[in-house]
Amino acid sequence: MVDAKPIKVALLGCGTVGTEVVRLLTDQAADLTARVGAPVVLTGIAVRKTNRHREVPEELLTTDAAALVASDIDVVVEVIGGIEPARTLLLAALNAGKSVVTANKALLAEHSAELFEAADASGADLYFEAAVAGAIPLLRPLRESLAGDRITRVMGIVNGTTNFILSGMDATGASYSETLEEASRLGYAEADPTADVDGYDAASKAAILASLAFHTRVTAADVHREGIASVSASDIAAARGLGRTVKLLCICERVSHNGVESVAVRVHPAMIPRSHPLAGVNGAFNAVFVEADAAGEMMFYGQGAGGAPTASAVVGDLVAVARNRVLGGRGPRESAYAGLPVRPIGQTPTRYHISLDVADRAGVLAQVAAVFAEHDVSIAAVRQEGRVEDASLVIITHAASDAALRSTVDKIGGLPVVRAVVSVMRVEGEES
Repeated sequence: MVDAKPIKVALLGCGTVGTEVVRLLTDQAADLTARVGAPVVLTGIAVRKTNRHREVPEELLTTDAAALVASDIDVVVEVIGGIEPARTLLLAALNAGKSVVTANKALLAEHSAELFEAADASGADLYFEAAVAGAIPLLRPLRESLAGDRITRVMGIVNGTTNFILSGMDATGASYSETLEEASRLGYAEADPTADVDGYDAASKAAILASLAFHTRVTAADVHREGIASVSASDIAAARGLGRTVKLLCICERVSHNGVESVAVRVHPAMIPRSHPLAGVNGAFNAVFVEADAAGEMMFYGQGAGGAPTASAVVGDLVAVARNRVLGGRGPRESAYAGLPVRPIGQTPTRYHISLDVADRAGVLAQVAAVFAEHDVSIAAVRQEGRVEDASLVIITHAASDAALRSTVDKIGGLPVVRAVVSVMRVEGEES
């Protein structure tokens, strides 16, 4: 029988995820009590309008989030998203010694250092497993299970909307706009899909992953970001013809150059071999591939979004925080001791797939190859298909810096024999 003092919880936000958190706390109350060693009691839910939440007990609802945070509670669970008022509310909670569980990737990607400092000063816990990849247990392994290892690379699919779109384009041959419309109809894309399709959501998650993996403070502003709006059906078809598929990847790497280590963090579409573990991740699923010195290669896969999956991660964090309250322990603190510099995208080496429309006459390839050589970009493979008056020329490079590649493409685009640079896309998952 559990006689410990109840753990009092305040919930900020009651949308899709918040409603599922309430359901889990209600349906699993007895089990949670046994796991924690004390009852976990929801004492209040802050919402903007109380008349829109008939699915939760009316007596728990309030529009005064600040007063709820300041009340006699132990833990604040935040699922409202965005920077403000979440930042102000969570800092108030942490400064008062109240532990925090949050699913707010945007806030963590911008202000995690400030939140951790407040948590350290008061002795409170800050947990955020649900901020990246929904229900997939990913952040805790990076923070705890792999704390004794040296992580070298984290690469993954961390946005379900873009993965649904690219998977659909690959499966049907449809255009980006057609597949986005389908994603919106099925509820996989928001009414305004900008945060997803332009890579902002994935960039926030990349900043969090890089910070944990490399013990370095990385913000969303440090992440090179490209979206998927420019990915065409032709790009998808070209990838398929080369035994590849296109994914929006989040890539965090520990890079060493001339004995100096740095961190490279980027989000962009890329071609990967169909044999790569990430190539089979389709629909709205997420997966993250982690490489470490001792542990080797690992992949974490599962539902990356949605009310129930995200709520599962939130409640898992709540259990950990509540146990610490009952037993007098503390969760992991911020680990930013390495303080590695972030490497600019211009200096980051990658392989590239370049598609050109060129005049179909002798000497074209020689002129194009000369420009690559001039900028020290090595060509790995070339494929040319002729038509009546012009031709399609596809070039795959060895690893080259972004700056060198951009200079090369700019000059190639000015050659008289080149009608158009059709597309430039990075290639990942292969030896350079």
